[in-house]
Amino acid sequence: MGEETDVDPYLWLEDVSGEAALAWVAERNAETAEALAADPGFDPLKKRLREVLDASDRIPYTVRRGPHLYNFWRDAEHVRGLWRRTTLEQYRKDAPEWDVLLDLDALADAEGEKWVWDGARVRRPDHDLALIRLSRDGGDAVVVREFDLATRTFVADGFRVPEGKTRIGWIDADTVFVGTDTGAGSLTDSGYPRQVRRWRRGTPVAEAELVFEAGQDDVSAWGQHDSTPGFERDFVGRSLDFFRSETHLLRPDGTLVRIDVPDDALVYAHRRHLIVTLKSDWLGQPTGSLLAFDFDAFLAGDRTHEALFTPDGRTALAGHAWTRGHLILETLRDVSTRIEVLTPAPDGGWTREPLVGVPELSAVSVVDTDPDVSDEYFLDVSGFLQSSSLYRGRIGGDSETLKQAPDRFDTAGLSVAQHFATSRDGTRVPYFVIGPDHAATGPGPTLLYGYGGFEVSLTPYYGGVTGRAWLEQGGTYVIANIRGGGEYGPDWHQAALRAERPRAFEDFAAVAEDLVARGITTPGALGAAGGSNGGLLMGAMLTRYPELFGAIVAQVPLLDMTRFHKLLAGASWIAEYGDPDDEADLPHLLELSPYHGLVADRPYPPVLLMTSTRDDRVHPGHARKTAARLRELGHPVLFHENTGGGHAGAGDNEQAAHNSALMYTFLRRHLT
Repeated sequence: MGEETDVDPYLWLEDVSGEAALAWVAERNAETAEALAADPGFDPLKKRLREVLDASDRIPYTVRRGPHLYNFWRDAEHVRGLWRRTTLEQYRKDAPEWDVLLDLDALADAEGEKWVWDGARVRRPDHDLALIRLSRDGGDAVVVREFDLATRTFVADGFRVPEGKTRIGWIDADTVFVGTDTGAGSLTDSGYPRQVRRWRRGTPVAEAELVFEAGQDDVSAWGQHDSTPGFERDFVGRSLDFFRSETHLLRPDGTLVRIDVPDDALVYAHRRHLIVTLKSDWLGQPTGSLLAFDFDAFLAGDRTHEALFTPDGRTALAGHAWTRGHLILETLRDVSTRIEVLTPAPDGGWTREPLVGVPELSAVSVVDTDPDVSDEYFLDVSGFLQSSSLYRGRIGGDSETLKQAPDRFDTAGLSVAQHFATSRDGTRVPYFVIGPDHAATGPGPTLLYGYGGFEVSLTPYYGGVTGRAWLEQGGTYVIANIRGGGEYGPDWHQAALRAERPRAFEDFAAVAEDLVARGITTPGALGAAGGSNGGLLMGAMLTRYPELFGAIVAQVPLLDMTRFHKLLAGASWIAEYGDPDDEADLPHLLELSPYHGLVADRPYPPVLLMTSTRDDRVHPGHARKTAARLRELGHPVLFHENTGGGHAGAGDNEQAAHNSALMYTFLRRHLT
């Protein structure tokens, strides 16, 4: 490609914290603030959105650990949040008494750091110690600190790991598996841990025993201890790329036993079972199947198995969760959830029965189970116009409604429908429409959202922010279930991999055209939005189908497809898109790259590009450089870069409300 500086005059904007780059960012942010934040409707909208995010009566979702239910909570008073716990007896009350374990606002004030919570690994089965992960301002990199749940304090001289993309988990009270930056050779080209070490309390992490090592060009390595009573064992593995991996049983003598499944399959052990999710055909079972083997028999070479789920053309596996004696299976049929309960028989075989009471066009998800102890489950049920209900039940027993979230927006006159568009190659593409009766109102402002990558499924959900900012104001919201996602299983994803990525773009464009054909909207009143890989989708809409849209919003987007692999975590996505350093892949990546597809003499709709200085997953340079190129070519573009927030784009509710208010103010202004 020649000298990169000759090809790309905006490489300097990839210097995340460079003085010149940040000065440019400040200028663009000021322009966007003047254009959008100064709008008379901006502050009232931001206030109403902040009310949704901070609402004290939203459901505090929990994770059971022993006798306690744990929750992380943020609101207007606790901006960075509280890590807390309670009992089931208290949780049943409208106002439970919470035992606060860690106040992140107090910690941030004491240490002068903008800490963002990234979770905690609590040691099983005693639930006495935790490995807490804290991010500086929302990045993927974290610091890890050991925390004593009895004393509510960080453990002096306990396990501590400086900032990095660390993987860590308990083996016993004095030992952990850890992968982190310990110097030369310890990280992969993608910036993730390459090594797994068995680290004993009181010793330097760099001197911990090396038990496994991945290749330099692998994505990452990992280690995990299974503490299930009676089934204690250790596993290590490596991610070869984003979709392929190897898993090994680590025996006490340090030898490895490969779990011999296809490298694109997902595999794990649960008690006496080995559970395998297929991404390609194997043992006579089709892609997308869920298989169960006897673990010990499998290691001995026996491939006898039970197919727990087999897909068809309309049904895909969405997820599964174990209770003590059962497996709860979540499937999608045309993107609508079905739930079944599967029960292994002592002498082999499985029985199954449906979990009743799951409504159509709803989002139903298993929030939590306690597989070591009981058949308890927590189930969340919601819909586009139905606020969440949290149920607790016991398989084979009764269920109860624990919590009901109040409505956050006015649904009067709104309805939900599912339609199917026909893509360029004849593929039937489902999409959801939430909005008024267009037969009565005629075409109106419509926002079309999509993602289309990494086998991520877009399922129904209750969006209080979208409801207040868009639906209440007369807008229509549409979600497109395009290829590249997982709505119809691995085949739906693989149909848009690498050089086939344009199939996802064609699907999204087909939905846009179908919306106009149905009289739901017009091109001038149709907006599009997407983030991350969905930001690449938005870039494709801008450069390939600009005539279909009145405005486009791309959040933390991926836009330069020739350099993504050199920026932050980008090398880990080569399996999804292709390798820019491979002469066979570079032509299709150049053709996919929105940054390289921009031209001066084609009219583009107005664009809002949003990113974060602290995004250490998708580099902010993608959005920066694209905004600069659009400006150079004379096209309408606004750019906003939040200084914090990481890949989520916001580190607290204030930032989240501000970003959403910018987006919806922009859309309201341009979609007519």
